[in-house]
Amino acid sequence: MPQIIYTVSQLNRETADLLGGHFLSIFVGGEISNLSIPSSGHCYFTLKDVNAQVRCAMFRHQRKQSFKPENGKQVVVKAQVSLYEPRGDYQLIVEYLEEAGAGALRRAFDALKLKLSEEGLFSASHKKNLPTLPKTIGVITSPSGAAIRDILTVLRRRFAAVPVIIYPVAVQGENAKYEIVKAIATANNLNQCDVLILARGGGSLEDLWAFNEEMVARAIFASQIPVISGVGHETDVTIADFVADLRAATPSAAAEHATPDQQQWLHKFNELEVRLQQHLQRLLRQQQQKIDWLNGRLQQQHPKQKLTRNQQRLDELELNLKKAVQLKLSHNRRTIEIQIARLRQNSPISAIRHNQQQQIYLSERLITATNTCLKHNNQRLLNASQTLHAVSPLATLNRGYALVTEQTFGQIVRATEQLKVGDKVLTRLAEGHFTSRVDELFGD
Repeated sequence: MPQIIYTVSQLNRETADLLGGHFLSIFVGGEISNLSIPSSGHCYFTLKDVNAQVRCAMFRHQRKQSFKPENGKQVVVKAQVSLYEPRGDYQLIVEYLEEAGAGALRRAFDALKLKLSEEGLFSASHKKNLPTLPKTIGVITSPSGAAIRDILTVLRRRFAAVPVIIYPVAVQGENAKYEIVKAIATANNLNQCDVLILARGGGSLEDLWAFNEEMVARAIFASQIPVISGVGHETDVTIADFVADLRAATPSAAAEHATPDQQQWLHKFNELEVRLQQHLQRLLRQQQQKIDWLNGRLQQQHPKQKLTRNQQRLDELELNLKKAVQLKLSHNRRTIEIQIARLRQNSPISAIRHNQQQQIYLSERLITATNTCLKHNNQRLLNASQTLHAVSPLATLNRGYALVTEQTFGQIVRATEQLKVGDKVLTRLAEGHFTSRVDELFGD
């Protein structure tokens, strides 16, 4: 059976592709040893635990974190699995390196806090105002934790009429940050809430780390809905607290800030009710006074008296109308008589008779001019016909000549060079024509 024989280069290259395609990006924890940082700025070291070790390479453009690697330090690296083909060495290409333990988390917290602060995510100018009386409150937290029970208890006590939408998420663990970001985005897309409460109970720095993730901070900053952060106890501080529009010491305090006090609102409603009653009573008194005044005017101007006055006015207008119509008719009659007299003085009959005589005279002149022109043109036609007949080839034929043309193309034959023996020709005489065949040709 034929076998595939790899070169060493081919084997190493395919192995490198296989490792990189399978592991992609992974996290590995261990102790640094054999640390080497040459003049190129790249960093080479070995990552080991009790039973094994692996070579690591971290290139200069990846060395951006504040932590300085040292031999003996316990670290966690984010890396891609690779193979250094020239030597066939299996290694890790490190993308990110941090110190293991709470100290590393605290440094990461401080570094992210500084970064986001410089970008302006903590600026007060970006903080959104909370609604005075929210129509709906959204709560992003664990559905089984103590925080949600505390929040619902406070909301029920403060203002039970406000609906609450719970967006259940994990508040601890690797997937917590993704669920929190998704919940914030979902609340904004649905746009059912006026304010969001992001909360969980207290815990260690590691327990609260989901609220220190950069992607969670940017999701809070991008939210169009105001966000209240109520994470941990009063002494706990997270990145989410700095980015949120309002930081509450506890989940219960966040619920306090999200809702008004219903007792204060009831007191305000009672005050408004009293003011509304007083205003209505004042309006009623004003309207009653207006009705009394209108009733007095109505009594002073009884409809019967007004009808009597209107009847007299109508009779007066009727008499005036009759007089005006008679005057108008008399004026129109005089105008018509004047127009008839003027029309008779300017009758068109004489003008019509004059125009008829002029028409007869012009018609006679037209007939005379037309006959003269016809005679002149007939004489010119006769002269032209005689001249044409004099130069016509038909006149020449009358003197005994003939006109010979080729039967095929109809060209006039002027010389024997145009013909050959056997050609047919058409000969036209003064009267009639005939065809003939050429049997013999002569030069002259």
